[in-house]
Amino acid sequence: RRHDISKNLFFRNLEDDYLYEYKIITIDKKTATLQKISSIHKPNKPTTNLHIGWCIIDPSSIEKSIASLNEIGVGHISFIYCKYSQKSYKVNIEKLNKILINSSQQSGRSDIIKLDIFDNLSSFLQTYPNSYLLNFSNTNISSQKSNIKTIIVGCEGGFDNSEISMCDQDKIVGFDTDLILTSKTAVVSLASQLIL
Repeated sequence: RRHDISKNLFFRNLEDDYLYEYKIITIDKKTATLQKISSIHKPNKPTTNLHIGWCIIDPSSIEKSIASLNEIGVGHISFIYCKYSQKSYKVNIEKLNKILINSSQQSGRSDIIKLDIFDNLSSFLQTYPNSYLLNFSNTNISSQKSNIKTIIVGCEGGFDNSEISMCDQDKIVGFDTDLILTSKTAVVSLASQLIL
């Protein structure tokens, strides 16, 4: 970043809700010395705390979408190995956290999405029994906007019948479209509808 001595810089550490102001004291090609001027409690977090259970897809597709989900304001993503997830796919949480940190720097968000992984849908539903399921349904997702705190999105190919039967049938919702969306498009679309 190119700044002169006359400029003050603002930073967040993504661990608390403070905005830290620093003054540039010295700067050269390889080093800079900063002096802290102030710290202001100034949270900039999503007002909702949407939790997405995302059945694991190609990690490169997750990496392309996760910054957008952070900027939209998703609070928590649990990656789930579902029936149609390829078991060879491994989610690199450390790499995703780096992407999320850069996203929060760009957007001004004072935290990042919390990430975790579940071995299967059954264990996820035991932990989050009130989850909604995004699938083909006559119940439009927008009609349940105020009720949805946790929602599960399938991988490419959707859900196995045994997985659908695990879920409360009254909590299966869908989009008002006949088009088939990829998993990453569905995740970004539902986050936009439920948060923005």
